[in-house]
Amino acid sequence: MEKTILAFCCVFIVFQSVLSQNQDVSGSVKDALSFQPLPNVSIQIESTNLSAETSASGAFKIKNPTIFGEYVLHVSKPGYVSKRYPIIISEGVPLHIDDMFLKIDATSSQDLYTIVLTDDELNEDTSAADNISGLLQASQDVFQRTAAFEFSGSFFKIRGLDSSEGKLLINGIEMNSMFNGRMQWSNWGGINDVLRNQEFGFGLAPSTLNFGGVLGTTNISTRASKYREGGRLTYTSSNRSYANRLMASYASGLVKNGWAYALSIGRRWGHEGFQDATFYDANSFFISVEKKLNQKQALNFTGIYTPNRRGKSSPNTQEVFDLRDIKYNEYWGFQDGEKRNSRVKDVAQPIFMLSHYWDINKDTELQTNLSYTFGKQGHSRLDYPGGGNPSPAYYQKLPSYYLAKPEPDYTNAYLSEHEFINNGQIDWNAMYDANITNANQGLEAAYVQYEDRIDDNQFTINSIINMALNDHILLSGSLNYSHLISNNFAEITDLLGASGYLNVDAFDGWQYDLQNPNAIIGEGGTIKYNYEMHANVISAFAQAQFKYNTIDYFMAVHVNHTNYQREGLFQNEAFKDNSIGKSEALNFLGYGVKGGLTYKYTAKHVLDIHAAYLTKAPNIQSSFSNPRENNNVVKDISEERVLAFDASYIFRSRLITSKLTGFYIDKRGSNEIGFYYADGLTSAGIEFNETSAFVQEVLYGVNTLHYGLELGIEAKLISSFKLKAVASSGQYTYNNNPNLYLTSSSFVTQDGAIEFGESNLKNYKVAGGPQSAFSFGFEYSDPDYWWFGATANYLMRTYVDVSPLTRTSNFYLDDDGLPFNDYDEDVAKQLLKQERFNDYLVVNLIGGKSWKFGKYYLGLFVSINNLLDNLYKTGGFEQGRNANYRELKEDNENPIRVFGPKYWYGRGATYFANVNVRF
Repeated sequence: MEKTILAFCCVFIVFQSVLSQNQDVSGSVKDALSFQPLPNVSIQIESTNLSAETSASGAFKIKNPTIFGEYVLHVSKPGYVSKRYPIIISEGVPLHIDDMFLKIDATSSQDLYTIVLTDDELNEDTSAADNISGLLQASQDVFQRTAAFEFSGSFFKIRGLDSSEGKLLINGIEMNSMFNGRMQWSNWGGINDVLRNQEFGFGLAPSTLNFGGVLGTTNISTRASKYREGGRLTYTSSNRSYANRLMASYASGLVKNGWAYALSIGRRWGHEGFQDATFYDANSFFISVEKKLNQKQALNFTGIYTPNRRGKSSPNTQEVFDLRDIKYNEYWGFQDGEKRNSRVKDVAQPIFMLSHYWDINKDTELQTNLSYTFGKQGHSRLDYPGGGNPSPAYYQKLPSYYLAKPEPDYTNAYLSEHEFINNGQIDWNAMYDANITNANQGLEAAYVQYEDRIDDNQFTINSIINMALNDHILLSGSLNYSHLISNNFAEITDLLGASGYLNVDAFDGWQYDLQNPNAIIGEGGTIKYNYEMHANVISAFAQAQFKYNTIDYFMAVHVNHTNYQREGLFQNEAFKDNSIGKSEALNFLGYGVKGGLTYKYTAKHVLDIHAAYLTKAPNIQSSFSNPRENNNVVKDISEERVLAFDASYIFRSRLITSKLTGFYIDKRGSNEIGFYYADGLTSAGIEFNETSAFVQEVLYGVNTLHYGLELGIEAKLISSFKLKAVASSGQYTYNNNPNLYLTSSSFVTQDGAIEFGESNLKNYKVAGGPQSAFSFGFEYSDPDYWWFGATANYLMRTYVDVSPLTRTSNFYLDDDGLPFNDYDEDVAKQLLKQERFNDYLVVNLIGGKSWKFGKYYLGLFVSINNLLDNLYKTGGFEQGRNANYRELKEDNENPIRVFGPKYWYGRGATYFANVNVRF
């Protein structure tokens, strides 16, 4: 009887087991070095929409897929070598794979490269320095990795575009600046360890969070429960932007009562980087706290605060470079024995986010986010209302000025050269002496240091939904709203010993604030300009993705409404009827559609095609011609239009992974605005018929064309050694002759503007880094966890940024409206020929080692950039000062050009050394 009962129980248990079985795909992933569980690993069943992420314990589960047969399980995590596992899914049979191991991709160490991308020259204010579009760390694609890491020091721009053409999200909230569209790198510098959880889609590839730009979408997740439990201490030494960096981070994982938290604190500092007096002083704080409300919902708070100050470096003419070499910086001088930089960037803009995650069911996820950003961004400089230009590189202080006279003054040329070589820095003591003397005589400041300030308050709310209709169809959508109030003004930071500052334009005599005439302003007071910019953006996005064994395709659409309005707080006397109060409201309606097709001919051969057409609002910077002085809007302003297409052939075998891409991007209707002092203006619209003025140059209706090829090849000859080769060759040119006009408080026209007609820019190259770049290298990764790599990069076809004004009728017309009687067309062609810089070679080395000591892991990483210490120009711009044929011809005939182009140079040989301990 007992045996019968026992047999019955056994049969019942087996029967119940069979009934409860399904075909769940589950398992776990661990670090191959530490054997610790790996969280936030992406698990994807290729050719389907079925995916999962590992939890804090390294476990994952794809529940009850309704597909059967042979598939490939793709296991990946940023910073690790991806793996692909062939699997068979059978009906009613669960599949469980324990302890899949991922090995750290040592040769793509993020600790090295995030310094290049987030702490380095991207913090400058020049478009030439905006060299990487949305790449915070390595992707799996060898071309993207090389473009981000090897080409970044050369200001290389992917497809000739700046970062405004890509979208950067944190927790699904777009972080691109409304002012210029670019990514605000300073707002999250120094917290590298907690920015590792990223999803990156390049180019026109689909994203489940955002329509994206033509350079793709990067989303950083700071959800506390997704961080690996444990801590990390890091020390870095470098001679690039700063000398030292200390960071500490810790994540709790999911603890009792459903709480999780992640913390990071860091400091970066140094008296100067590679350039003279480019000090660095930055702190960083990060906190993320999550509460799991129930099995389906969680709430996460993120706080980011990274205040940073750094000294800027100057672009230099060839004359200045020849006299003082590559590290020279005109912005500083000694004060009390210390180097003091007059131009300092000071950023302190905290970011607070609240995110709600809701798994409505196993197929539907809803994420809702609130974000609030506030704080200041300042850029200091010297003003000299009662004194001479304090710049040591001012043209009247250099030898070229004396040699350019009708009868060269060799004595003063020699004296100025000797003075510049030996004492060519700002004389702070002289400025203090001048101010103290003025104060004793009851006069206002001759010199002050002030800061161009932007104080932003931005609120954003959005909601993102992803819903899997079945194993092959995924629907995504989002709604977004952003509101910005941006206060822009100039603030005195140091009176330099003066009694006060007279708030009057010293050049033209205009009152900066007519409602408070002849005001004497002290430190901390507002001078020159004061206005607010209001912006509102509402957008929606929808996308459908379809994934099958041999073909994937998607379609996405978006629409947005953008509103800008300026409100003047100062009444500028030069524009007394058009400076104070609110401007007209600008409204733009943008839309976009994109789609793509991936055809998997075989497992080795894949064809990937994308196309998009979108219209978008111009950014704030290119909507108002000179918001510091008036409410004027750029003429004929409208939405920008972009047509983009790319096609890729992908080959994957056991030994070789390669991708060849062709791209075509047609941008139309952009605006470009510049500020400079122009000589040789031929117009009766200038006050007192002068030929010189400080102007705002507005180039509107600009079309550019970008097309070319990208190639990336990796050959894994053995498990520990691989070769890589990358090539990018494109043509990035102006594709029309846009219109140009100047505005200035010196002009006597009703609107303060003078129209100069077309600027003949068609077929000139768009400046901004090399248009061709080639890389070849190798990587060796030893099983004992040491590695070494070397890469040779050859960069070609880098061009100077041309002056649009000299390509207008102002160049060849005299005051009488007729061409100059000595105008020579052949000479003019030579004068206007776009300068191409020399091609150059840059060799970089990397290496490192990892050790395990009980529960602790020690890592060492070292790199040397530009090993051969080659000298090269990375960018530059023509000065607009010589605005006509006679002025430019005369300057070019001088022994040394007085107003030659200004250049940026790549650094010489530099190093980066990083030591970290994980626990």
